Amino acid sequence: MREIKQVAVIGAGVMGASIAAHVANAGVKVKLLDIVKPGSNNRNAIAEGAIEKLKKANPAPLMGSKAVRLITAGNIEDDLAGLADCDWIVEAVIERLDIKQDLYRKLDAVRKPGSVISSNTSTIPLGQLTENMPAGLVADFCITHFFNPPRYMRLLELVTSDATAPDAADAIETFLDVKLGKSVLRCKDTPGFIANRIGTYWIQSAMVLALDMGLEVEEADMIMGRPMGFPSTGIFGLMDLVGIDLGPHVNASLARSLPPSDAFHTMNRDVSMIEKMIAEGYTGKKGKGGFYRSTKGADGKRIKETLSLQAAMAGKLEWRPSIKPDIAEVKDAKKDLKKLVGSLKKPGLYAWGVLGRTLAYAASLMPEVADDITAIDEAMRLGYTWKYGPFELIDQLGADWVVKNLAQLDIPVPPILQKIGAGKFYKVEGSKLFTFGLDGQYHELKRPAGVILLDDIKRGSKPVISNKSAAVWDIGDGVLCFEFTTTKYSNALDGDTIGLLEKTIALVEKSYKALVIYNEDLKAGPGRERFSVGANIGLAMFAANIRMWGTIEKSIKEGQRAYRALRYSKFPVVGAPSGMALGGGCEILLHCDSVQAYAETYLGLVEPAVGLIPGWGGCATLLTRWQHAKDAPKGPMVAVAKVFEIISTVTVSKSAAEAMELKFLRPSDGISMNRYRLLADAKAKALALVPGYAPPEPLTLNLPGKTGLVGLKMAVEGFHKRGIATDHDVTVAGQLAEVLSGGDTDFLDVMEETAVMDLERQAFMTLMRTKETQARIKHMIDTNKPLRN
Repeated sequence: MREIKQVAVIGAGVMGASIAAHVANAGVKVKLLDIVKPGSNNRNAIAEGAIEKLKKANPAPLMGSKAVRLITAGNIEDDLAGLADCDWIVEAVIERLDIKQDLYRKLDAVRKPGSVISSNTSTIPLGQLTENMPAGLVADFCITHFFNPPRYMRLLELVTSDATAPDAADAIETFLDVKLGKSVLRCKDTPGFIANRIGTYWIQSAMVLALDMGLEVEEADMIMGRPMGFPSTGIFGLMDLVGIDLGPHVNASLARSLPPSDAFHTMNRDVSMIEKMIAEGYTGKKGKGGFYRSTKGADGKRIKETLSLQAAMAGKLEWRPSIKPDIAEVKDAKKDLKKLVGSLKKPGLYAWGVLGRTLAYAASLMPEVADDITAIDEAMRLGYTWKYGPFELIDQLGADWVVKNLAQLDIPVPPILQKIGAGKFYKVEGSKLFTFGLDGQYHELKRPAGVILLDDIKRGSKPVISNKSAAVWDIGDGVLCFEFTTTKYSNALDGDTIGLLEKTIALVEKSYKALVIYNEDLKAGPGRERFSVGANIGLAMFAANIRMWGTIEKSIKEGQRAYRALRYSKFPVVGAPSGMALGGGCEILLHCDSVQAYAETYLGLVEPAVGLIPGWGGCATLLTRWQHAKDAPKGPMVAVAKVFEIISTVTVSKSAAEAMELKFLRPSDGISMNRYRLLADAKAKALALVPGYAPPEPLTLNLPGKTGLVGLKMAVEGFHKRGIATDHDVTVAGQLAEVLSGGDTDFLDVMEETAVMDLERQAFMTLMRTKETQARIKHMIDTNKPLRN
């Protein structure tokens, strides 16, 4: 099988540069080429400028500081010959067929045999791209359609033809899946492929019907957001986010490519409001604002304003203070979506007008764009961050209900909806999941090799042990999986979590080989998954209100005891985080033998944000890692100062790669780029540790004592005088400094980790008793934002 070891991207625009960045995130060398900038002495100016922008962009396209070193800038006049070393060449240039084909001929002349060329186009069919191209190039050519931003959007649409060499397509799919972490959908060569074909129709329908029915922006967004599992931005907020100027280009492409009979044309209207907004620079967040904008009031405070749709339709762009509509049907939809889409009032008619059309359109595209429903559902979940795909939504409403109510919209019933009748598109039999096919039969849904999903395991089994806060599952081969289940509270940890963890440790030591700590919320949007946000501070606040200090201290002791038992257990423990792993959620990973983290994992010891310090061994463990790090300078204060900086400034890694730089993760820990592969990778790592496993030696530290404490406090006082640190920041930092410097010790003395954990507990309790820390905790609970007091 072909192997991809080096990549080139041609076109250093936002998309091309971001694709190159993500290749570098995977640890693969990549060349980024563009044209020579006219009049510039630097022939690589465009590509080099794009790389500089990558370093500063937000959200960050790069996962860590080392990734950018793997990107080499060049230009297509001087450096094409150097592409002979590349196994995959991605074209991401302007959407003009003549320019693309001229480039392909040049690439074909220099590329090595067996290399693959792909286009990132979303508008030009594969058949047109390869028309009149050499047969050898056609066999090695495909479309790899990334979604923006490439680092965060997991969907990748792969388009091949009968002429594409199977091993070329397989090599690209494997690389995209395993190395770049993409959910790869093999798409047919149709306009817009899957996600943009349906997504564009959905957005256009929502906008047009909102205008026709006289809704305002906030009303439309409230209806067309969370109630249906669509992005919380709603439609107009989503248009602001992706860029209002993008829509007309995509619409025009689909309008040219789709046959006159396609339902897209019924919703594709030229809206003068959009043209006027673009002409005046109101293109959304990247411009002067869009349907929403932020302005400064007379008092200097920011005011959120919303475009008046009715004024805009009359030719005037007028913004007014934003409002929060009160729509009863939206509230009712939390329990039953039919309460919204079945209502005959304006909100319901709008909701069903958009949703009904969109579901019918998606169903009508079978088998034109895909041969199975899972491809369409996956495309919309990962490409447009829907919580549920179209066929999952049909199952929620009932296919027969959908068919009956399509009559209101005068829309023909798609054949697949006629076939299924009152049935479900997804059904469970025993432990197996089946999907309804175009042949009218159900087919078992099978996962690819190297993929284990906890949802599948839950479907056919019961927990080995469980309580209201956690559950333990048998994932086979002698490995148990410990899952946090307080999802309502972002998997916050409480006494029940800690209690079940201790029971699990005893159970594994008696009857199993290894333990994986893992949670799964695959329907969460990019960056929204929660491994654990740490201890349940609401419980601590309740105890503080009634002065139950002994209860709070007991919970700290129990957490310390359980985490140490985990670290020194007689079996390997592998943490498998994805998303946020904060506070106690980070500390449990610090106590694991190894971690297999999803690439988009964000770790941090964030306790100072609520006026506390880490209490479950985080200080001691992170200190040890920095003291023993081979790449860190030596000296009595280096590790102490670095850990003090990380914790006191509430530093959270922006990726698993950055977590390694901060030493929340070790060089021996692993990173899974594909979210679907995380549990299988973690299980394999755990089993690999079983032969000859022995618990680690207890941690010991050399800390500077009072001398170090004085130095840290002087630094904090300096920040306080400059207005950077608040009064309570100084108090919290002082307690943290006491712990990290080791209290009454000397650098020549050897401290056991238990002594540092005693200091952690004492400092935690001292801070917990202050009214300022209690104010921070209450503010965080009430607003989900930190209080600076």
